[in-house]
Amino acid sequence: MKFMVVDDSPTMRKIVVNALKRLGYNDIVEAEDGKDALAKLHIEQVDFIITDWNMPNMNGLEFTKTIRASQEFKDLPILMVTTRGMKEDVLDALQARVNNYVVKPFTPQVLKQKIEQILQTVAN
Repeated sequence: MKFMVVDDSPTMRKIVVNALKRLGYNDIVEAEDGKDALAKLHIEQVDFIITDWNMPNMNGLEFTKTIRASQEFKDLPILMVTTRGMKEDVLDALQARVNNYVVKPFTPQVLKQKIEQILQTVAN
């Protein structure tokens, strides 16, 4: 399974990538914002996206809406990982059809639980 980690912070990408590797996921593509991620989606065969919300050029919400509007990528699982924990933000993300939502800071265990929840839902 190939993951795409989208975050404008290299440090945050490294934290997520390291957590994924500890969970046994070693096939990972990194992108620094939504535009970069969209370009890479057309080159890489990605199975799961983990994206930040607050990014320049194209934020995670715009990125999610673009993916959901695309016939090719509309069913890709998306986990939003962000500092935005307000109820309205969570609702906005869910309306954009992210599969799940994690508020930073998070533990690798929380990331694991959210990924497993999404994969169970997608499989059914």
